Amino acid sequence: MARSLASDLGTAGMVVVSGLARGIDAAAHLAALDTGTIAIQAGGVDVMYPVENTVLAHQIAEQGLRLSEQPMGLQPTARHFPRRNRIISGLSRATIVIEAAARSGSLITARDALDQGREVMAVPGHPLDARSSGCNMLIRDGAMLVRTARDVLEVIGTEGETHPQARAQSRGAAMPAATPTATPSPKPRSLADLHKRILSLLGASPIAEDQLIRDLRAPAAEVAPALMDLELEGHVIRRPGGLLTRTI
Repeated sequence: MARSLASDLGTAGMVVVSGLARGIDAAAHLAALDTGTIAIQAGGVDVMYPVENTVLAHQIAEQGLRLSEQPMGLQPTARHFPRRNRIISGLSRATIVIEAAARSGSLITARDALDQGREVMAVPGHPLDARSSGCNMLIRDGAMLVRTARDVLEVIGTEGETHPQARAQSRGAAMPAATPTATPSPKPRSLADLHKRILSLLGASPIAEDQLIRDLRAPAAEVAPALMDLELEGHVIRRPGGLLTRTI
């Protein structure tokens, strides 16, 4: 799937950005070598990680681009990969999650993309396949479902502008509009403050997400990524029918 999407999107004039990791990243880079690909590295740009992708890294340097914000010679550790992911999403008009478990690092990239105002898309998988649980969760929360490159191009277009109608459709489910109020509350001082406010309103009894947004008197665009944070951290459980409860 990664090869197919990367190849077809490259043929349509898109540049594929990924993290030079083994598996899906490597497959996407390989498929887009001839049409354009950018590899964002977690360590120094001169450090080949993982080692098995050394040949691919040299090919990307010759035919595409390798980038890193880290100093030369730095060996990547676990904390460097989330920082790398925010660059991947920031350079891209859309983030496509092809395979992700419930606590996958790919979901961090998806959260970064939402924070940066980018499109988030996901390839669906079998509901009993743990490797697809993260993708299915993103789609449930409003990410655009991707079957082929055409689904992606319908949203981001081919001339550098996102189609307004497609953007509205892809955003609508993920970020429902809050009901206007006569006296809006002040914006939360920080993301941590918003997390606390959300948790203070949730309990063992399910509450609808749109009701939570109204109670918070906060923009849906701020609440959606905050809820994803809390869900990934295990503090919030999403129930059928768009209901939310707090982990007790």
